[in-house]
Amino acid sequence: MSEFERGTLKTPVADNRGTPSRSTAEVPLPFASPPIVTTVPDEGEHSFKMPRASVVHMTSTATRPQHMSQVLATLALSMGTLSSGLAKGYTSPALDSILDNQPPQLYQSSNNDTWSAFSVTQQEASWVASLSMLGAWFGAMIGDWIMRRGRRLALRMTSMPLAAVWIFTGIAPCVEVVYVTSFIGGLCCSVITMVAQVYISEISMPGIRGCLSAMLKVLGHVGVLLSYIAGTYLNWRQSALLVAVAPSMLFLGTLFIPETPSYLVLNGKDDEAANSLQWLRGDHVDIRHELQVIKTNILASRAKQYELTFKNSMFTPRLYKPIAITCGLMFFQRFSGANAFNYYAVIIFRQTLGGMNPHGATIAIGFVQLLASLLSGFLIDIVGRLPLLIASTVFMSLALAGFGSYAYYVSQTQNLGYADTAVVGQHDWIPLLCVLVFTTALALGISPISWLLIGELFPLEYRGLGSSISTSFSYFCAFVGIKLFMDFQQTLGLHGAFWFYAAVAVCGLCFVVCCVPETKGKQLDEMNPDYAQAR
Repeated sequence: MSEFERGTLKTPVADNRGTPSRSTAEVPLPFASPPIVTTVPDEGEHSFKMPRASVVHMTSTATRPQHMSQVLATLALSMGTLSSGLAKGYTSPALDSILDNQPPQLYQSSNNDTWSAFSVTQQEASWVASLSMLGAWFGAMIGDWIMRRGRRLALRMTSMPLAAVWIFTGIAPCVEVVYVTSFIGGLCCSVITMVAQVYISEISMPGIRGCLSAMLKVLGHVGVLLSYIAGTYLNWRQSALLVAVAPSMLFLGTLFIPETPSYLVLNGKDDEAANSLQWLRGDHVDIRHELQVIKTNILASRAKQYELTFKNSMFTPRLYKPIAITCGLMFFQRFSGANAFNYYAVIIFRQTLGGMNPHGATIAIGFVQLLASLLSGFLIDIVGRLPLLIASTVFMSLALAGFGSYAYYVSQTQNLGYADTAVVGQHDWIPLLCVLVFTTALALGISPISWLLIGELFPLEYRGLGSSISTSFSYFCAFVGIKLFMDFQQTLGLHGAFWFYAAVAVCGLCFVVCCVPETKGKQLDEMNPDYAQAR
């Protein structure tokens, strides 16, 4: 009986250094499935030349891979995005209370409230809000270096300092201390966010990768909502101490999850990679085929890295095209008003709402963000990335234009001197509806997908560098956008600022239609059986 009739095939087996040995192993073949041809590195201690094709199989087994371990690992990592969401939502109610030098609604100050009086100017408030993004920019630039030390180690190195930063924020005696804690906190959050997305991309099966990535975004929106609610009932110091809980939970979670198989194989730790992949796929799942494909493709990727100089790396389409796409999406996301609503929501609503409580409207935004992010987890893998991006930018443009028009109406009635607060308050549903539509469109489309594409578009050999470049660019745009919002408002007026954001969203729609590819169902390089052959 032939090997194919027996359902097996002999293939070369690589040793721990990645050098193929002359021994072979029998790999089961699936029933009624043709062989898939890939390649393995050539023989030789220091050689990374590509030989003729050998046969390697990635097939289904009798026991299907389990998803529960991948979900549990994602939940552990989601404490990191929860921390980032808490930080993002913390700023809006905190800045409002600091600017007015008043405690939040329902907060009762006690005689032991040592630092209850703490006020800042509008420009100082803009620095408090934006310095976290400046720190995130620096964090993204060093994120690749930290991630090379291990995905799990990077999370541990940043989670505990982040918890300490929030404790120092809660006891800060002056605004300069808040500047420092805001910068360091943003740095830690950016590293955590980037590493978490790469971690999820490397451990998840293609069919659930979009859903697991959306889980990270969901917990981020939960954090925003919790901070909005806490800012209504707690002072800004108590809220800061509350935020410190989430990064502490992230550190504990990293004690129970494995390192990613891709990272372990890349560093020659094949036995640990097998244990990690076994934990992620289930105890009774045969992971030999998937592990063999990961080994082969990572070795092919490493061979390609040794052949490339820095100049060639920067000018290869496999790097600069994903950079152009992801950076373009990040630019249009950051300059389309998302940061204005996240960091200045209460302040903006005080200028546009006549009768509604600004804190209540902000909580409504956080709740809608959460619901939309829950829905996006299902739609991303069902509808696809590109249709959601197009719909997202269309509705964002309409909502921003509508909000700017209402802000213009309010400013004109106030300037003419016949504005009646009661009458204006009857139309509060108009700006609130515009903001809710914008928030829903953002959370369903460009917000989760722009981050998901960072893990999907970059090839394996450039993933760390590409992720660092795209993420650092995103945070730099966020820093500029948040810092300039106050200047936009003073120069163009509130209505002019949001008309500008609407124009940026229209440009973003054109960019999506012309430049962004569909990646639904796409396998990552190290999990693609045809990757090594394509090299």
